Amino acid sequence: MNTTEIKEKFINKRILCSLFGHKIITTRNVTNHFKEFKCTVCQLELTNDEKGRKTFLTPELKEINETLIGFYNKRIHSI
Repeated sequence: MNTTEIKEKFINKRILCSLFGHKIITTRNVTNHFKEFKCTVCQLELTNDEKGRKTFLTPELKEINETLIGFYNKRIHSI
């Protein structure tokens, strides 16, 4: 598969999601309030922000979520 075919498939998936909406599933529970989501069609990754809205999962937010998991697990296991 060459790069042109890959680009065409990616663009077609993005068009499908823009027309019909994303098919979002929860991929990981960070805490009780924060989760990570992924579109099953175009592989778009999302997470919750501090106000509870879904936002794009950037490398910075991914690192923050990893830190939150560590703090959350320490707190749960120390009780």
